[in-house]
Amino acid sequence: MNATRRALFLALPGLTFLRHLEARPRLRITGFELLPVRATERTVWLFVRLKTDTGLSGLGEASDAFGFANTTRQDAARMENEFRSFFQLVDGKSPLDVEAYRAQGFSRAASGLVSATAFSAIEQAMWDLAGKSLDVPAYSLFGGRIRTTLPVYANINRATRTRTPAGFAETARAAVKDGFRAIKGAPWDGFPPPGASAQTIAAAVDNGIACVAAMRDAVGPDVAVMVDCHSFFDPPLAERVASRLEPYNLTWYEEPVSPERVADTLEIHRAIRQPMAAGEVLFGVRGFEPLCRQQAVNVIMPDVKHCGGLLELTRIAALAAADGLTVAPHNPSGPVSTAASVQVCAPMANFKILELQWGEVAWRSECIDPPERFVQGTIAVPDRSGFGITLNDRVVKAHQI
Repeated sequence: MNATRRALFLALPGLTFLRHLEARPRLRITGFELLPVRATERTVWLFVRLKTDTGLSGLGEASDAFGFANTTRQDAARMENEFRSFFQLVDGKSPLDVEAYRAQGFSRAASGLVSATAFSAIEQAMWDLAGKSLDVPAYSLFGGRIRTTLPVYANINRATRTRTPAGFAETARAAVKDGFRAIKGAPWDGFPPPGASAQTIAAAVDNGIACVAAMRDAVGPDVAVMVDCHSFFDPPLAERVASRLEPYNLTWYEEPVSPERVADTLEIHRAIRQPMAAGEVLFGVRGFEPLCRQQAVNVIMPDVKHCGGLLELTRIAALAAADGLTVAPHNPSGPVSTAASVQVCAPMANFKILELQWGEVAWRSECIDPPERFVQGTIAVPDRSGFGITLNDRVVKAHQI
C-alpha cells in the first residue's frame, strides 16, 4: 500500500484504533520499581512501576500477598525476589507482548499467592503501558467500555476500629453519609480457633450477628449490606448463622468456608436463602471453574492482584457469564488496584459492583494523579490513556517504607 492510499485508509471512520497502532512508539521494558507504602499498622500497599526506554511507565499493585495484614521489610524483599523472576520474562520486551509473558510465567504464578500476586502486578503494568503507548484507555484493549461509571461498595471493615455493634454502626453510617449505597463488614474477624469451647464460639457468633443487625439498623432498609465470613465456619455453623441473618436482608453472604472447598460451599448454598459470593484469592480460570460450573455461588470475586491480571480476569468473567454468575471483583486494596479494576470492569457484561477499602486513611485519594474520587457510591471510568493515572510521588515517598 503506497503512502497516499495508506493515509486515506487510516482516515476512514472506525479506524481510530488502527491509527493509534500505526503511531505507537516501539518502546521496550527496561526496569521496575517496587514501592511499598505504609497505609496503617495493618496495611501496606505494594505498587510496582515498570519503566521503558521511552520514558513511559506503567503501574500495577501487589498488595495483600502476605495474609492481608502487616507487610514487613522482609516480606517486601521476598516480593522483590518474586518480581525479579517474573521481570526477566519482560525485560527488553514490548509491553504489548502480554500473551508471551503469560505463556512463560503462568505455571509458576499458579504455585502460590505470592507468585500469583507478583505475576499479576507485572501483567497489570503491561496493560497500563500498552494503553499509554497507543494513547487509548486500557479498556479499549478489552473491547471498549459499556458503562461510564461503576457502582462501588464501601468495605468498612478496616475503618471499624471498635469491633462492637456500636462501632460497626458508626462506620456504616459514615460510609452512607459519604454517598455509598452498599457496605460490607467482616464482623467475625478474630473468630475463635478450632478447638475453642462451645461457649466461646457461641459468644463470637452472637457478637457478629449483633454487628450485622447494628449495621442494618444504622443504614436503613435501602442500602445493600454484605458480610464477609473470612472462611471461619464449617457448613453446619455457616447454615445456622445464615438462618439467623435472614431478617437483615443481605445482598450476599461471603465465604463462610474456603472457596476451594467447593462441595461444602455448594452444600451451604443449597441450604440457605441468601446469595453467596466467593473467590477472592483464587488464581486463573482453572481456580474459578469448579465454583462456576457447579454454580456453588451467585457471585464470584476475582481480584486483579491475585487472579492472573486483567486478561485472566476477563476470561474468568466470561466463564462466569456462561454459568449465569455475576462478577464483583475483590479489591480491599490501594488506588492502583482500583484503577486497574475499573478498566477491566468497564467492558464486562456481567459486572455487578466493585469493592473499595473505605475510610482506611485520609490521604489515600492523593496517592495518584488525578486524585481518586467517588460520587454517590460510584467511580467514573476515565477516558485518559492506560489506567488514566500516575503516581503522586510526593505522597508515595512520604509514606514509603
